[in-house]
Amino acid sequence: MTIAFNRLATLFLLGLVLSLSGCSEPKLTPLYYDATILAFGDSLTAGYGVEKEHSYPAVLAELSRRKVVNAGVSGETTSQGRERFASVVQTNQPDLIILIEGGNDILRNHSPQQAKANLAAMIEHAQLSGIPVVLIGVPEKNLFSSSAPFYRELAEEYDLVFDGELMAELQRSPSLKSDYVHFNKAGYRELAESIYQLLQDNGAL
Repeated sequence: MTIAFNRLATLFLLGLVLSLSGCSEPKLTPLYYDATILAFGDSLTAGYGVEKEHSYPAVLAELSRRKVVNAGVSGETTSQGRERFASVVQTNQPDLIILIEGGNDILRNHSPQQAKANLAAMIEHAQLSGIPVVLIGVPEKNLFSSSAPFYRELAEEYDLVFDGELMAELQRSPSLKSDYVHFNKAGYRELAESIYQLLQDNGAL
């Protein structure tokens, strides 16, 4: 009876280990050195407030040793981003897209449902093209908030690699900001380093 119990216990532990290891499998395909990452978004992607070489896409290119296209447009809403998304993807043929957009919708009190629909359309276009999307959530207009709820909803619906805390944490650090919304050199570097870590953790790098 003891032997049988030990065997059952061993099988249970083995199954637990396998299930846990399965949960931690990378969700992204490794990016070769000739891969292209498309950083799509608004002013936080464009690098408003600093020189272009200090924007997060430029720093991410330095860290990852991959080509990172800065497709950020300052002041852009998700509706405007949706209009240009397909063309930008077609032009650059990326292997991975990092999507950080919606901050201007939130600041201007645009409909969260519409912002979600616009982002969903971009994500669907990318996925239909076989391009994985990494989604970074943008916080609501609340000092203590994490990202707006629709970002996590999108991440769950489309099975995306997602970070809903990063942007909120950076926004709460005055030493990393150049104004109320945008980052300074240190802030954009912190953003790039965190995204680099996220890509590493999920198997892309």
